[in-house]
This record gives sequence, C-alpha cells and structure tokens, in this order.
Amino acid sequence: MLYQSYNKLNQRILKDLEKTNNRTGKPFKDMFNKYPGKLLSIDLDAKTIKGNKKGYKTGILYLAPANTLGFYNLCPNAVIAQCEKACLYTAGRGRFSSVELSRIRKTLYWIDHRERFLKQLYNEIERESIKAAKAGYKFVVRLNGTSDIRWENYFYKEMVSLNKKYGVVFYDYTKIANRKIPNNKVYDLTFSYSGVQSLHYKKQIDKALQAGMRLATVFRDKSKFPKQFLGREVVPGDETDLRFLDPVNSVVALYAKGQAINDYTGFVID
Repeated sequence: MLYQSYNKLNQRILKDLEKTNNRTGKPFKDMFNKYPGKLLSIDLDAKTIKGNKKGYKTGILYLAPANTLGFYNLCPNAVIAQCEKACLYTAGRGRFSSVELSRIRKTLYWIDHRERFLKQLYNEIERESIKAAKAGYKFVVRLNGTSDIRWENYFYKEMVSLNKKYGVVFYDYTKIANRKIPNNKVYDLTFSYSGVQSLHYKKQIDKALQAGMRLATVFRDKSKFPKQFLGREVVPGDETDLRFLDPVNSVVALYAKGQAINDYTGFVID
C-alpha cells in the first residue's frame, strides 16, 4: 500500500469503501496504490466560473474535511463552530462517490508524502497560471476548499514565489482567527462566521473582529440580507467567490444552500 495511513482509517470509512467496491465492481484499493495525477480543481462550480467575467481563473484544492478520516483533523475548529453538519462534504452514506474517494486519497497523500505533495502542488499552480495567462486570465488559488490548514506554515515561500513570478493570488475562508499572514496581498483570509452558542468560538469571533478580518456570514433568506451586521457594512458574496476583492472590515453575505438550508445550530443566521 502506497499510503501507510490507509490502515488508520476508521472502520466506518473502510466499510463504506467496501460497499463502494461492491457497487462499482472496481477494486478501490488500486487507487490507493498510486499518486493523484492532479490536485487542483479548475472552475468546477458555477460560483468560481462567474469569476471568469472579472478576469480570473480559479483553482481549488479539495481534501477530506474535519475528522472524516477518523485519525487526522483538517478543520481544527469545526467542532466548536458546529459546522460539520452543514458542510458540503458528507461521508458515512453507505458508499462513496469518485469525488469523495479522490479527496480521501489526496488527504492521505498530504499526510504520508508531504514533500512530494507540495512539490506537485507548486508545479501544478505554475503550469495552470501560465495556461490562464495565455487565455487572458489571472490565476487565483483556494487551498482550503474543504479544509482549514495553516498553509502559511507549509507553503508560504512558494506562495510568494508564485505571486512574484506569475501574479498568483491565494485566498481562503478560515475559522482560525489568529493566523499570521505576512502579506495579505499574497494570501488573503476571510473569517467564516458562525453564530453558534459556543464560548470557545465566540473568542475566535472576537479575535477576528479585533484583527479587522473580513467576515463571511451565511444567511437563511437571501431577500432579507441586512445592510449592517455586527456594526459592519454587508456586501453580497454570491456573485463570485473572489473574496480578496471585497472590502476589508466588511461582512460578506452568503445565502444558505444544500444541507445548510436546514441547519439550525447557529451556523446559518435567520
């Protein structure tokens, strides 16, 4: 087995993998004996595609979020923010889609072969940025499509290099308010707000407000977006995913979609 951490996967995932194997007739373990051919997803959803009209091509890295694997948590504040149930990524449904299998494999790749992972990531971003420029676009990257990794601790020098050479801008949503980014023109962060009644998470919100971070907030009713929230101007956030273009100190209003529509933990604001 190429990935040593495969044997650490929790029993629920292993059972679901087996069910996937029985459903498809394909030996799922084969995919865990090779490296992913590609890490980034380019303009795969309608929201990022909208960014094309503003001159941007978007690449997103999707991994298995939170404690999906059962032994490694990629979203350290997911529990106190109570966002796991509303997460677009779901597991434990009795089987996995090819997309979910791919994200699990990429996560094991990150855990077990990090140096190779980061080298591949750099080369891929470099290649896609050159390709985007030839087509008349600027290339931007979200490394935490379904995770909340402190990339500044692993990839910041590479971010600076790619920004200087090709103008690549990195941006992410995060639930960790005390992240230290030397230059937000290279790596821009938007704090993901949640109204859950959690003292620990309220401390994160206070830190984000004190630091002047932009807040992304999910509202249940699109027609009832307030003009102000927490004393800040509210700006629409569903036109594109290009958060680094939104004003600092603003609240970016997103409307609930998918499973979030029925979420009443406090993550979605009524």
